[in-house]
Amino acid sequence: MSEVWPGRRVLVVDDDQSSRRFFRSVLEGEGYQVEEARNGLEALELILTYPVDLVLLDIMLEGMDGIEVCVRLKADERTRLVPVVLVTALTELEERIKGIEAGADDFLSKPVSRLELLARVRSLVHLKRMNERLDSAESTILALARAVEAKDNYTEGHTERVAFYASSLGRRLNVSGPTLQVLEKAGIMHDVGKIGISDVILNKPGELNPEEWRVVKQHPAIGENICRPLRSLGQLLDVIRHHHERVDGQGYPDGLRGEEITLESRIVAIADAYDAMTTDRPYRKRLSREEAVRLLQEGAGVQWDKDLVREFIQLLAELGKY
Repeated sequence: MSEVWPGRRVLVVDDDQSSRRFFRSVLEGEGYQVEEARNGLEALELILTYPVDLVLLDIMLEGMDGIEVCVRLKADERTRLVPVVLVTALTELEERIKGIEAGADDFLSKPVSRLELLARVRSLVHLKRMNERLDSAESTILALARAVEAKDNYTEGHTERVAFYASSLGRRLNVSGPTLQVLEKAGIMHDVGKIGISDVILNKPGELNPEEWRVVKQHPAIGENICRPLRSLGQLLDVIRHHHERVDGQGYPDGLRGEEITLESRIVAIADAYDAMTTDRPYRKRLSREEAVRLLQEGAGVQWDKDLVREFIQLLAELGKY
């Protein structure tokens, strides 16, 4: 059973008992609390009585259909931020457009894949939790960060994993509460500047040429420029700009060296690099955890802070990831 994001409540709305049983079995097996509703009215009443963190909503309900339920949820100030995933056996583009117009956050097609279901739920529940900590301006940047993941076929879930690794390392180092918040938010937002990079370059199946690499290296500065007007982001601006700096001064965009790079930026750099190495990318297959750790050790004191690398490797061992 997964314990990464415990204590989350999911509402399943479906008039088919076997479908509700499937969702409950999968989600409870991963530590989620599941509530059920058989129709739209029951769902609307239940969600106001027992607030939930995500709604899995079948479109083809008797009486009030899923589209109308979604419209009502998104129009109500009390429920508008609750993620809604529309579940449908329909594949027509028109129906999906109606769902988007209703405010749906995502879609699942029947028959629902267990792995796809869990990926959607984990991502949206975590983003809701992050959203609760962000003001409205930050929420706009969060939406851009989600759009970045949508542009790159290989980075689904990357930002939430970086946030998890970075904040976990921060806790291990006993950093302050505000610094922990910076690390978690920075994990989500660090690559927001990739919104300005062509999909062709981001998804290129092979090594980048020098001109393409020059373009990619602009994303930290682009991200900082996007976020700079939001004063509430504070220290996050530094991490967004400097998460690709190296302790030997050979990083970008500013060539900072050693402790010229803030602690938060050095932590996120390690978390970002490890997750990138252990996931598939268009230019290579994922590395094993052992190989990724070996590369971190080789780069300690050159690319990354050697003391932080040591602590991060110990953290991975404690998490059972090495």
